[in-house]
Amino acid sequence: MCKFIKVLFSIILKICVILSIAVGVLFVVYFWNLDQKVLGWAYTMVNRIFDRKKQDIKF
Repeated sequence: MCKFIKVLFSIILKICVILSIAVGVLFVVYFWNLDQKVLGWAYTMVNRIFDRKKQDIKF
C-alpha cells in the first residue's frame, strides 16, 4: 500500500508541475500581450505575400 501511495504522489506531483508551468507561460503571454504581437507579425507576413501576388481578376 505504501508503494502505491508513493507512485500516486509522484504522478500528482508531476501533474502539478506541468500545470504550474502552463499557467506561468499563459501569464507571461497575457502580461506582455505577446499574442497580439505575434498576430501583428503574422498579418505583416501575410500582407507581404499577398501584396506581391498578381491580381487574379481584371476589370
